[in-house]
Amino acid sequence: MEQLQNQHLRMLSHLPTQYERSLMNEINWDARLIAVRGARGVGKTTMLLQHIKKEYGTDPQSALYASLDHLYFTRHTLLDLAETYHKRGGRCLCLDEVHKYDGWSREIKIIHDGFPDLQIIFTGSSLLNILNAEADLSRRCVSYDMQGLSFREYLLFKEKVSLPIFSLDEILHHSLEASETVVNACKPIKHFAHYLREGYYPFFMEKNIDYLTQLQKVVNMILEIELPQLSNMEIANVRKIRSLIAIVSSGVPFTVDISKMAQTSGLNRNTIINYLEHLDRARLLNRLYSDALSLKRLQKPDKIYMENSNLLHALSLTDVEVGTERETFFVNQLSYKHHIEYSKQGDFRIDNQYTIEVGGRNKDGKQIAGVENAFIAADNIEYALGNKIPLWLFGFQY
Repeated sequence: MEQLQNQHLRMLSHLPTQYERSLMNEINWDARLIAVRGARGVGKTTMLLQHIKKEYGTDPQSALYASLDHLYFTRHTLLDLAETYHKRGGRCLCLDEVHKYDGWSREIKIIHDGFPDLQIIFTGSSLLNILNAEADLSRRCVSYDMQGLSFREYLLFKEKVSLPIFSLDEILHHSLEASETVVNACKPIKHFAHYLREGYYPFFMEKNIDYLTQLQKVVNMILEIELPQLSNMEIANVRKIRSLIAIVSSGVPFTVDISKMAQTSGLNRNTIINYLEHLDRARLLNRLYSDALSLKRLQKPDKIYMENSNLLHALSLTDVEVGTERETFFVNQLSYKHHIEYSKQGDFRIDNQYTIEVGGRNKDGKQIAGVENAFIAADNIEYALGNKIPLWLFGFQY
């Protein structure tokens, strides 16, 4: 266990503490069993360590950080660690990347039930299915999903500009006041293009890295390790999955033609539909449907976007089309806390209440004329005017 304590101290000694993710303030840190899921690279480990240092300091006797891919677990079980740590008076066990440990859910359940005064916080892949894991933890566990940086968080991390979170209602109905607040503090248009290309994953802050190359490596690890391990995807199909992603990332945006995708990727129809679901859960894609209640949900989505615009730039085989980039950003930011559907009248339907058309500064709104609760999300404008709202403002929801 001393090896884990040394790792704990090393990790905390190099921890950036000047900025925190907004999710930090949303988590009920008093719950006995907490799960934080998210795609590789979005910052789960950093947030976990920041919580430890903030609440417990650096002493591993109070709270212990342990990554479950540590060599310690080649000779010891998770239950061994919990028993030893509890006997030494440990209060909080923070387990990182639990998906790398076989049988994690069963042992966490045993620890939770057997040590009622020991808190467990764990992180894992966005592919983790807590409900259908080997041991159902859903009734015991408070679960949170973490995604990459919002545009608001990017401005905080990169430009040290601290700005408030705006709810969707504030963005839609008080858009002028919200846009004035931001423009008075910085020049959002100046920074927005860089965020769309290289600002979604916090590792953009690391020095001496080629961001898009690093992002390609993250995608490869998801495809080659996490998907086969957590979704029973055949490792032999990784090359074909890459081909599938290349097809989607080069679309304008991608309108789904399963037959064409099958022909190009070399996968059959049912396999493609199954893999699209896995890629969505892995936070590499976003699938959109035109009707949430439609049986088409059991068949194919109406549109597919890359999960975020940075992936679009890292993986596209062609120059990124600006309209696709805009829509990808919008879908990414709105889908985090709202229900979003593809709409033929306008571009998107939000929470079955609002219709949004996404476009450039000269977008005239003809497609949404006469539509109730309809708005334009326009790129390259600073201030809201009527129902035309700056596109970048939708990046202030978390």
